[in-house]
Parts: sequence; structure tokens; C-alpha cells
Amino acid sequence: MDPKETIKKNLKRRSTIIEKDLKFINEVPLPKWIELSLIDVCNRSCSFCPKSDDSVAPDTFNKMERVLIDKLTSDLIKMNYSGTIALCGYGEPLLHKDILYITEKLSSASSVEIITNGDPLTSKLLKKIYDAKAHRVLVSMYDGPEQIEKFKKIIESSGVPEEFVILRDRWYKEEKDFGVKLTNRAGTVKIGNQVDINEHKTCYYPTYQFLIDWDGNVYLCPQDWQRKVAMGNVMQEEVFDVWTGKSFTKYRKNLLQGDRSSSPCNSCNANGCMLGAAHATSWRKKYKIN
Repeated sequence: MDPKETIKKNLKRRSTIIEKDLKFINEVPLPKWIELSLIDVCNRSCSFCPKSDDSVAPDTFNKMERVLIDKLTSDLIKMNYSGTIALCGYGEPLLHKDILYITEKLSSASSVEIITNGDPLTSKLLKKIYDAKAHRVLVSMYDGPEQIEKFKKIIESSGVPEEFVILRDRWYKEEKDFGVKLTNRAGTVKIGNQVDINEHKTCYYPTYQFLIDWDGNVYLCPQDWQRKVAMGNVMQEEVFDVWTGKSFTKYRKNLLQGDRSSSPCNSCNANGCMLGAAHATSWRKKYKIN
């Protein structure tokens, strides 16, 4: 298997979700990808992830509560959200004991994907996730190709459609960037062949997506592992109001013009233009940015 090909396939799959059929409210482009960090703990410690450093991202065991899930679902239905909700974030989502409730509730408003390291996954749990109306489960395999057979057996035994689960090879060494799209996670990760922070300037992240942490705080993107700047909180405001608020507007305008001078962007080396071109064009038109 070729890790670069796996990354390309993932980007292509996500592009079909993000780039097509943009929705608007009063000429405001709506997001197409919302990442939820359900629980602040992971059972693994990968060297390319900030969770490997307790001084940066310690396990706090804080978790998202049902009241937030209920409120978020209501907000998304109200704004006719048509994108995807990805359950991953700063921890392992399958460690949340309410994963089935969360999945089923959110699926009433949106397509739900679960991105997991697969360690807690069993055939029984996989079937329950499928019955909870998840759209897809993505398993990142970090140990080696021998895991392929293990997860194929789980899929077969569960009785879910084979295409319901995507297996992703992530077991590579540092010279192959560990099989991931390696970034410095806004200055928190130094391992690997990292590009300079001045390599990329323009960024589309805040034009089409955001991350919601366990407590409802909204962050620009999954690169901000130190949670430096919150755009708002979905328990205090409606999702659409956070999306169109002053903080998001400031960062969106700056990043569309290649200005990464504000934290956490001034420490980030991620290429933020791999997805979201259609949204960026729509926002530029709205803001009258060339």
C-alpha cells in the first residue's frame, strides 16, 4: 500500500462532500464539515500527534454531554445543514460511553462519520453504530498491515455492508510521514520532515469547516491543538451566529488574503487550500476580496 495514495483517496472522498452543492443563508455560505471532539482522552500516544506530549495535550477525560448534542442537532436542523459531522477531534470518539446516542441524534440532522483508531471496535459495537445511522466509520490502522485481516473479520462478523468501513493505512515510519498529512499542529509537533511556517499563507479552513470541543467551544480548525482562540461557544450562541460572528469573520478575511499574523495561524504550517476552493470563492465575493 502507498500512504500517498491513501491520502489522495481521502481528499478526493472529502472533496465530493465539501465542494459540491454549496448552501447559503442570506448569501452566507454554510459550512460543509464540522468536527466534534467528544472526549479529551486517547488510548494511544502517536509520536506525530500532540497527545504524545502531556505538557501540550494531556488527557483530561472531559467529555461532551447530551445537552450539547441535543442543542447542536437543533441548530443544524434550523439552518438546513447539508454537510458532514466528523466525530474525532482531540481524542478517541469510541471511548465516549454515549457514542450510540450521539451518533443517532446527530444523524437526524446530518451525515455522521466516525474516525477511530479501531482499538475499542468490536463486531457488536460496529453493528450498533450502523444501526444508529452513522454514514461511515473510518479506521486508522497504526500497528501494521496485519490489522487489515483483523478488521475485515470484524466487518464480516458484524454483518454491516463492507463499504460502511474504510480502512486507512497509518503504520508507516517517519520517512513516510507516518502515513498522514503531516503538519506541526500549529506549532505543537516538530517530528518529521516539516515544511516551514512561511510555506503556506492563504488558508480556506474557516470558509468551510470548524471544530467543536467537548465544552462547546468552537475552534477554527483541527490544527489548533492548544485551543488558543475560540470563535464562540455553541451552548451560548446558535451555530449560525458563531459562524458569522466577529471572530470568525476576522480570521476568515485575513486568511483569504494570506495573512497568518494572528495566533494560532502564525505558528501553523498546514496547507489550508487542499479543500474548500468553492467556499473560498463565495466568501471572497461576499467580502469583495479579489
